[in-house]
Amino acid sequence: MAASRYWLCEEWPVDETKRGRDLGSYLRQRVAQAFREGENTQMYESLARLHSNYYKHKCPRPRDTTVRGLSVEEYKLILSTDTLDEFKEMNKGMWKKLQEKFAPQGS
Repeated sequence: MAASRYWLCEEWPVDETKRGRDLGSYLRQRVAQAFREGENTQMYESLARLHSNYYKHKCPRPRDTTVRGLSVEEYKLILSTDTLDEFKEMNKGMWKKLQEKFAPQGS
């Protein structure tokens, strides 16, 4: 039974664009930790339902659209670690500009 649990984790894809924030990597770590602590059937059953798209079929969406109208590929690009790092750099630059603009002037 333990082998099937690890097989389920191996089936979950790793998204290399989300370094340190990837769901697949997180699940592998959590499952390994949970089963080191003892049998965890509830976690296994939950992951099996997610993996089999149980909830996607139980509660189908009428359309594959988003509120903002973006595609899956566009969301993947926006949420990638590289893009988020670029946003942080842009924001940091803006913050420094504001600090300089509103810093008290020496007399």
